[in-house]
Amino acid sequence: MRFLAIALIALGVAGLVAALVLPRAVESPPSGGPGDPTATVPDEPPCPGGRPPVPRADRVDEDRAFKLLARQVKLGPRPAGSEASRRLGEQLRRLLPNGRFEAVPDSGSRPGPLRNVVGAVQGRDPVRLVVVGAHYDTKDAPGLVGANDGAGGTAAVVQLARSIRPRQLGPTVVFVLFDGEESPAGTPSDQFRRRGLSGSRDAAREYPGAAAMVLLDFVADRDLSIPREANSTPAVWQELRAAASRVGVGCAFPAVSRSAISDDHVPFLETGVPAIDLIDFDFDCFHQPCDDLNAVSKRSLDASAEATYELLARL
Repeated sequence: MRFLAIALIALGVAGLVAALVLPRAVESPPSGGPGDPTATVPDEPPCPGGRPPVPRADRVDEDRAFKLLARQVKLGPRPAGSEASRRLGEQLRRLLPNGRFEAVPDSGSRPGPLRNVVGAVQGRDPVRLVVVGAHYDTKDAPGLVGANDGAGGTAAVVQLARSIRPRQLGPTVVFVLFDGEESPAGTPSDQFRRRGLSGSRDAAREYPGAAAMVLLDFVADRDLSIPREANSTPAVWQELRAAASRVGVGCAFPAVSRSAISDDHVPFLETGVPAIDLIDFDFDCFHQPCDDLNAVSKRSLDASAEATYELLARL
């Protein structure tokens, strides 16, 4: 907590410390069944060809977002603790408003130390905090450049942060780019929860009183359809689907739920923070070399970012 207090004072938002002890403003009702609030937002037909329409809102610069995505891919594989990852981290720190590093504890099995990249934009409410995150590392595998799995979510989060002016939104938004989401090379799949999610596990301890957490993971693939991941808090997911509908991209967020995924939102859920995961897990290039620039779309990235912006504006 020492790092959080220092950072908040530096940002002139020391009042946010109170948010860590205030009751949460968003409660998580049970999912499933006729009372599932995700059913209250009308479904829309799938986006034609999996390609979302141009959003009706234009608050996030999709050109800059996609350029940042491509810049990450150009660095090549970026496993946690690697030299490429550390170079990227320096760039991301400079891009995020009030950007800083937060050290992440690690077992020592990575090539170098881990660090989250954190920024913040103050809202009108000095005691209400929302966390928006993505992971910036890639799976430690030969030739894996993570255009969708890593670069897409990171680009969307950075450009969202750069699109919001201080006191423009109600809550103060903390933007966290997680290091060490992927487990070290050679880790058995049944040990992912223990050896992966390093950055988000540490961040969840720093922000236990957040009103909500929004994770952007697979948000840029060409054939975009993001159902509700089963762990995601239904009430917050309903708000996201309503936001997507308002900006004209509701077709990318169908009124269905898919299987639970262990992802960077889970540590926040475990501390009691309502959280959602934007992830189109029906992605053929998952952890494959084909997760490159041919697998992603500027239109998909824009749709995901504009829907998230609209959600933040209403939280």
